[in-house]
Amino acid sequence: MLKFDGERTPAFKLMLTIAVGFLLTIPLFSIYLLNYDRQNQMREATASITGGWGDKQAMNGPLLIIPYRATATETVVENGQSVTRSREVMRELTLAPEVAELTTDLSPTVRKRSIYEAVVYDARTSGKARFAFPPDLARSGVEPGQMDLTRAELRFGLSDPRGLGANPRVNVGGKPLRMQPGGGSGGGRGFFAWVDATSLTSAPLAVDFAYEFRGNATLALAPQAGDTRWTVHSSWPSPSFTGDFLPEHPPVTHKGFDAHYRIGNLALGRSLVSTGDAGAATSPPQPATAPIRTVAAADESAQTAQIDLIQPVDLYSQVNRAVKYGFLFIGFTFLALLMFDVIGGVRVSAVEYLLMGAALVLFFVLLLAFAEVIGFTLAYIVASGAIAGLNTAYSAAVLRSWRRAGFIGGLLVGLYAVLYVLLSLEAYSLLIGSLLLFAALAGVMYATRRIDWGARREDAATA
Repeated sequence: MLKFDGERTPAFKLMLTIAVGFLLTIPLFSIYLLNYDRQNQMREATASITGGWGDKQAMNGPLLIIPYRATATETVVENGQSVTRSREVMRELTLAPEVAELTTDLSPTVRKRSIYEAVVYDARTSGKARFAFPPDLARSGVEPGQMDLTRAELRFGLSDPRGLGANPRVNVGGKPLRMQPGGGSGGGRGFFAWVDATSLTSAPLAVDFAYEFRGNATLALAPQAGDTRWTVHSSWPSPSFTGDFLPEHPPVTHKGFDAHYRIGNLALGRSLVSTGDAGAATSPPQPATAPIRTVAAADESAQTAQIDLIQPVDLYSQVNRAVKYGFLFIGFTFLALLMFDVIGGVRVSAVEYLLMGAALVLFFVLLLAFAEVIGFTLAYIVASGAIAGLNTAYSAAVLRSWRRAGFIGGLLVGLYAVLYVLLSLEAYSLLIGSLLLFAALAGVMYATRRIDWGARREDAATA
C-alpha cells in the first residue's frame, strides 16, 4: 500500500504539494481557453444582434468638392525621340469649411438575445458649416477661372450607411438640396448633393444640415474644418473618450454626459484646400468591419474624436483576470494544509490535496457560468460561497477538527475578498498582490524556522 505521509520527510511533502499544484495548472489553463471561447461566442452573438442595426459609426464632412481643369504633360518616345505632349485633365479641389458646428444627440439602448446583449444607439446630428476660399488660394495652383463651380458636390461621410435614416436635410444658402447616396464622383460611403457654388467667388457659402443614423457601441468624428466644434449629449452613464482628441472636461453622471470638442486644423496638420485627380475618393469604400479610423477619412492617418459606450463590467475580462490569480488560491490553501501536516502532525495525503485543489479550480468555472446569467458580482458571491463552504466541510474531515477547518474556511473567505479587491482596483492590483505574497512568505518562514526539513516524522518523534 502506497503511503504519502507517515515516513516522508517535510521536504518531500513540500515537493509533493508543489507537484500537485502544478498539475492543477492544466485545468486552470483549460478554463482560460473556455473563457476565451465564450468571449468569442459573445462577440458573434453581438455581431448578429447589431447586424441589421448599424456598425460602429464614423462621421466626416461636410466637404465641398469642386472640379477644375488642369494641364498635364507627359513624355513619350516616338521614332526613337522623346516627345512631350500636353493635355487637359479634370481634377478635384477639396475645400474644407472654415467653421463646422455639430451637435449630436445619442440615444443608447441595450438589446438582448439569449444571455448576450449589445449596446446600440440612435443618433441625431445637426449642424452648420461655412465655406470660403482662403486668401492664399493661388498657392494651391488653382485659380477660380479654372473651376467649374456649377458642378460642385457637397459630401458627407458615414462609415456604415446602412444605419442612415431617411431624408437627410441639407440647405445651402437657405435652399434645400436633393441628397444622393454614396460619396459622389469620388465614391465612398455616405451621401452627397450637387450644388451650384458660384457664389463662393464673392461671399462665403453657408450650409445647414441634419440627419439621423443608427450604430452600435462607438461613435467617431473625423474633424476637417478650420474650427470644428462638436457637442455630444447622451444618457449613457459609462462613456469612454478615446481617439486622438479628448473633450473639454465632460461632466459624466449616472444620468449621462455632455461632451464638448473644439479642434482646429492646425492641430490636425492639414490645409483647408487640397487637390487631386477627378474620381479620387474622399472616403474610399471600406468593408463594414474595417477599423473605425480608416473609414472616417481619405487616408489611414485620419485623426478622430471617438466616444465608446462601454458596459460597466466586462465579465469575460474580469473572469480572465481572476483565472490568472488561480494559482495563488491553490498555493495559499495548500500551504495551510502543509503547515497542519508538518507542524500540526495531521496527515494529509496527495489525493486530499488534489480534491481540494479541484474544488478551487471549479470556482472559476462556476464564476464564468453564473456571471453570464446573473452578472459578475452576484456570480462571484455565489461561486466563492459554494467553494469556501465545500472546502471547509471537506477539510474538517481531512484535518479531523472543525476548528482547523474554520481556519481553512477563513483563509478562503479572505482570499476571495482580496481577489475581488484586486479585480476592482486594477491600478493597485500589483502592489496589493506583492504585499500579500510578502506577508505570506514572512509568515511561513517564521512558522517553519525550527523545522528540520530532512527529518522523517518517526525521527522527529523519537528525538
